[in-house]
Amino acid sequence: MNIESLELMLQQGQDNFLLRFGLAQAQLKNNNSSEAIVHIKKALEFDALHSSSWKLLGKALAQEERHAEAIDAFEKGIKVAENQGDIQAAKEMKVFLKRSQKSLN
Repeated sequence: MNIESLELMLQQGQDNFLLRFGLAQAQLKNNNSSEAIVHIKKALEFDALHSSSWKLLGKALAQEERHAEAIDAFEKGIKVAENQGDIQAAKEMKVFLKRSQKSLN
């Protein structure tokens, strides 16, 4: 689905985790990280234990050069991923975390 279709679903009152996560992914893919942040934060309100959402939030924040916030998102995401047994997501976020920490300095 394209962004317009997803936005239309949202305007029609369909607001749920999958819709928001999909919108965030699509916006980030289109280099619209500020809009992606809005949607992924809403997705996390629906499910704060979804490790990929934390990774997506951190990546979007890093693209916006909001490195301190990205670091916070990655740190939270790593904890969530490790608690969920999602080792691969935790490893990926650790790499992104190091990049954001370097960018902060």
